[in-house]
Amino acid sequence: MRIDAHQHFWQLAARDGAWPPPELAPIHRDFHPGDLSTLLVENGVSATVLVQSMPSEADTRYMLGLADSHAFIGAVVGWTDLKAADAPERIAALAAHPMLRGLRPMLQDLEDDDWIDDAALAPAVEAMLRHGLRFDALVLPRHLPALLAFARRHPGLPIVIDHAAKPAMDGAPQAQWRHDIDQLAALPQVECKLSGMVTEAGPGWTVERLRPYAHHVLQAFGPDRVMWGSDWPVLTLASGYAAWIDACEALLAHLTAAQRAAVLGLNARRFYRID
Repeated sequence: MRIDAHQHFWQLAARDGAWPPPELAPIHRDFHPGDLSTLLVENGVSATVLVQSMPSEADTRYMLGLADSHAFIGAVVGWTDLKAADAPERIAALAAHPMLRGLRPMLQDLEDDDWIDDAALAPAVEAMLRHGLRFDALVLPRHLPALLAFARRHPGLPIVIDHAAKPAMDGAPQAQWRHDIDQLAALPQVECKLSGMVTEAGPGWTVERLRPYAHHVLQAFGPDRVMWGSDWPVLTLASGYAAWIDACEALLAHLTAAQRAAVLGLNARRFYRID
């Protein structure tokens, strides 16, 4: 069962000028389930995890509505203000929809790099645990120490690092990124997505340029805690859907068949509780 653990849909009219900007012409348009469904069939992908791309509960409800009418959406990762005074109630209201499986604060866009390292998040985390939700960490390498402190404070909360924390892929992996990834991988509740890599590498990316980053993630977390995702349609800034799958097949070629199956779908199925 191949599962795309990270993809998006959006309507520009509902984004009030939020990202993506007009300069990113290939993705400055609406993206709906019909735009992706053919690609899923062509590439043997059975289900997807639909992830928020706006800090908005309205956007989360829009995604949950799509999940109601499109069977390939296996899980939704939404957003709410985890530091709001009524965060537990907000989480409970969103979690009343059975397809909500996780929440994602947009940490990479916040001014405070240490926003996540805050005891004030405890009520929201407790509510997430009560409702069986997962935590998607949209972070850059500079956020990893704060994420580590957060993960240590909440050892029962399942966490997945999106896009391997978006390291700069312009040469050999930096020692600090490798160290921080290793520290997080030592915590059994933390996992990592093999996604977003070609966008960070940019046009002209090659499998060989991506290989040391993918290798380190796989070595640190092990094939049982890494999940493949496309980050479509952001992916289209640098690659096609099939080309990214082919690249991942090459990056995973050294694994056993069972390990490849885990990375390409079974880990996401377990983590997000996809039927």
